[in-house]
Amino acid sequence: MGDTEQSPVELLRSVPLFSDLEGGELERFSRVAVPRSFPAGTRVFHEGDHSDACYIVRSGSFRVTREHSDGRAITLATLGPGDIFGELAMLDGEARSASVEALADGELLALPAGEVRALLARHPEITVKLVAALVRRLRSANERISRQSFQTVPSRVAGVLSQLVAEEAPRAGEGGEVTIRMNQADLAQLAGTSRESVSRFLADLERAGVVRPGRGRVTVLAPAKLRNYIF
Repeated sequence: MGDTEQSPVELLRSVPLFSDLEGGELERFSRVAVPRSFPAGTRVFHEGDHSDACYIVRSGSFRVTREHSDGRAITLATLGPGDIFGELAMLDGEARSASVEALADGELLALPAGEVRALLARHPEITVKLVAALVRRLRSANERISRQSFQTVPSRVAGVLSQLVAEEAPRAGEGGEVTIRMNQADLAQLAGTSRESVSRFLADLERAGVVRPGRGRVTVLAPAKLRNYIF
């Protein structure tokens, strides 16, 4: 439970966006930051909600989704300790562009919108970091669209798994197996295919010794071998 034991200042310092701030600035933020707890299955906010804060994950796992008018939802990202979210709507004043829910019991640190805007005005270098982070998200979205448009289903699923492994690797450590806490339905949404297709492909990967599927998770035993399935 090391994440939950972090002080607000330590958590802020661990977020790349804020890592260059002086101690006094971090202390200022820690005084206005609001700790919030979310049991598994509860929503942090809904798509379309008014935005008045951004959030840093202190512990647990959270899922970002967008909903189609017919009721279907697509998973955009899975977030863990140190990740920041909710800054887009807070910056442009628009409604929330996605929903966020807790996959497991988790804790967040909420940063009020006014304080974050004032921070960006005082520290242009943080604005540059934020733009770079948003560009990375845009590139990731473009890659996902390309993958869903031109690749086969196995290639799309392998690509999604490979991307999720890359996101988890800093937390899991270098080398070895990586556990992705996501069910097959969510993997199917990310890959733009059906849960049944994902299940069949995971079974093939399991027979090849590449993954070990589990309830609500997939453990990638040999991350490097996923490249053999991406075309």
